[in-house]
Amino acid sequence: MRVLLVEDHVELADTVAMVLRREGMAVDVALDGDAALERTGVTGYDVVVLDRDLPVLHGDEVCRLLAEQRYPGRVLMLTASGTVEDRVDGFALGADDYLPKPFALAELISRVRALARRRGTPLPPVLVKADLRLDPARRITTRGGRRIPLSAREFAVLEHLLAAEGRVVGAEELLDSVWDEQTDPFTTTVKVTIRRLRGKLGEPPLIETVHRAGYRI
Repeated sequence: MRVLLVEDHVELADTVAMVLRREGMAVDVALDGDAALERTGVTGYDVVVLDRDLPVLHGDEVCRLLAEQRYPGRVLMLTASGTVEDRVDGFALGADDYLPKPFALAELISRVRALARRRGTPLPPVLVKADLRLDPARRITTRGGRRIPLSAREFAVLEHLLAAEGRVVGAEELLDSVWDEQTDPFTTTVKVTIRRLRGKLGEPPLIETVHRAGYRI
């Protein structure tokens, strides 16, 4: 899941980004409205977490422009005011969800995941292939009933491959979806993560390498 967090309060942005990354999301951060539009202009984010009170370009204007452009990502608007009028205004601008500050991080995570599910083809709550089961909500992976401890990045890669339902997923797609913009596009991090996943999932192997194309389960 690729998320853009638009928040001008640096400390809050760092905290929220860290928590979302721990949940296996790839998170980019923008500190003002102009920077947000620059990033959405080149990256297809699943969810944009957008603070309403932004410098340079107000969050309302960012939301309106994204709606005008029919940007495919979902918008979760954050605001220090939680009045009914503010929520109505936010939805009128094109926001998909609204969360007043201060908010619980667990609720933010839940709302981001719910919006990401609404963006694409609905998936079952638990992803299953053979004896492999992955539960995104509870962050649990098992094979043959045995629980498999995965890092946040390993979990995200496995979730993406299972969600592809047999489609070949290229390394570039995995980088775009699972890692953030700070990752070197020429790195071997995808290959290394796949190797670690294979080792943890055990035999018989489930992840197939398709020559010069990518990976699939």
